[in-house]
Amino acid sequence: MSRPLTGPLPRPDRCIVLVGLMGAGKSTVGRRLARRLGMPFIDSDEEIERAADHKITEIFDRFGEASFRDGERRVIQRLIGGVPKVIATGGGAFMDERTRTLILSEGIAVWLDADAETLAERVTRRDTRPLLRGVDPLPRLLELAAARNPVYAAAPIHVRSESLPHEATVDRIVEALAAREVEG
Repeated sequence: MSRPLTGPLPRPDRCIVLVGLMGAGKSTVGRRLARRLGMPFIDSDEEIERAADHKITEIFDRFGEASFRDGERRVIQRLIGGVPKVIATGGGAFMDERTRTLILSEGIAVWLDADAETLAERVTRRDTRPLLRGVDPLPRLLELAAARNPVYAAAPIHVRSESLPHEATVDRIVEALAAREVEG
């Protein structure tokens, strides 16, 4: 059960876009956040697969990462328009400068940050991560974190995703959004 927040829930007038490394909880937390705020939820990876009629691993294998990132940017651009919603992005989406600029200018970026050990434990539950196929996840995640965390830090909201119930992370995001509305 989530703890009640004081005051009304925030009502963002723009999309909330969750960014961070694979395994940070963007999809799981995003679904719960959307439910809490009464907003639609979209997973950009699922939308990419639907648009391409291929799994992400197939897109990487057949067309390469550059082609995937181009399609990803176009899908996120489409998603970020229209009705405000919660969007979970793939771990590399925010690394593309044009995608990052779009997210920062049109949405509310929230960086879900977790330590590499927690991420490694979480990502071993599924083998659908192209950047982790055939490698030990912990060293690869440490390498990705070193390269990507300074870029993720451009997100105006930074929330730690720890080994706590997902609702605790949702609470932290809602509190940060509410504080942003008060400041805004």
